Amino acid sequence: MTDASSADTPPSSFYDEVGGHDTFVRLVDVFYRGVADDELLRPMYPEEDLGPAAERLTLFLEQYWGGPTTYSQQRGHPRLRLRHQPFHVDPAARDRWLAHMRTAVDELGLSPLHEATLWDYLERAAHAMVNTFEPAGIGPTPPAASAHLPLHPETD
Repeated sequence: MTDASSADTPPSSFYDEVGGHDTFVRLVDVFYRGVADDELLRPMYPEEDLGPAAERLTLFLEQYWGGPTTYSQQRGHPRLRLRHQPFHVDPAARDRWLAHMRTAVDELGLSPLHEATLWDYLERAAHAMVNTFEPAGIGPTPPAASAHLPLHPETD
């Protein structure tokens, strides 16, 4: 038998359970603080100001986790892979993205269940965005391995 008052109350969403808008704003702010100084990720953001990117990510995450649907109202279907296709998202970029997001998630101080749920999604999403395994060509140039050795040494 259910309590009549609980029947009238809609189930809470993850968005509500973790603190709503303020929590997602904090998550995204800490994340972009790391991105701002990242030699590999920062060039992927064409806008000089990271504010618009932060706003889009906040709206997306809020909608995904059961908050307002403002993201879809403003931008349509998320189409994450399509929206990230123009960018060189290789495993190094994914790992940097995850490192900054890990810092942000840790700063939220969520319950273990909420933290694990959020992190599971973020890891899966980051892996799904990888669209190349070629070296980046942007950001710091890794040292060339054995650059002094010729590719085809002459033999006599």
